[in-house]
Amino acid sequence: MSKTFKVLVTNSFLNEYKKLSFDEKRKIEKIIEQLKMNPFSGKPLGYKFFREKKIEGKRLYYLIFEDKIKILILNYSGKKKQKTIINEVKNTLKSYRNNLDVHSEW
Repeated sequence: MSKTFKVLVTNSFLNEYKKLSFDEKRKIEKIIEQLKMNPFSGKPLGYKFFREKKIEGKRLYYLIFEDKIKILILNYSGKKKQKTIINEVKNTLKSYRNNLDVHSEW
């Protein structure tokens, strides 16, 4: 039997999510449900555990913590912010792991 990952979300993601249309929210929710069963389905971003899922031109960024059976949804944005978000995440990877407990459960 495969593991079901627990999904946590950052405040950055929640702030973006609140601004979205009903349809965009539904698409993200569907992707998150898929990630719970298959977290490695997204495109890797320099590391096996740092990935993105494309949703109609925008991207959902997340980290996978296999040992903790958790996924942390980091952010959702368009192509313009992609490089900034990726660099920011790579520079603060350790803090995400160390502060995993401070994030809200999905």
